[in-house]
Amino acid sequence: MSALPHCPTCSSEFTYDDGLQFVCPECGHEWSKEAADNSAEESESVRDANGNPLADGDSVTVIKDLKVKGSSLVVKVGTKVKSIRLVDGDHDIDCKIDGVGAMKLKSDFVKKA
Repeated sequence: MSALPHCPTCSSEFTYDDGLQFVCPECGHEWSKEAADNSAEESESVRDANGNPLADGDSVTVIKDLKVKGSSLVVKVGTKVKSIRLVDGDHDIDCKIDGVGAMKLKSDFVKKA
């Protein structure tokens, strides 16, 4: 299987190496290999809304009211979430919130406690 990075614009997996840069055949986006190396290093660390690095087992505090999709519940500002787990994907935090249950959160809406 190919070890080439996915396209940063359209997330296509069909990128190819064109000498000094990578090219996406689906959207036509081109980016340098140095940019791909830098983005890989940045994506390895998940950061909260203030830029602090997060790790598995950390406690975080919600900084914005979050509506729970498919429910009438709301996670209020200031809710403390203990023992987070970092996962890959758009919602990069897996956790359990008292009164709500298991949830996935974006790191943009939390700060390290």
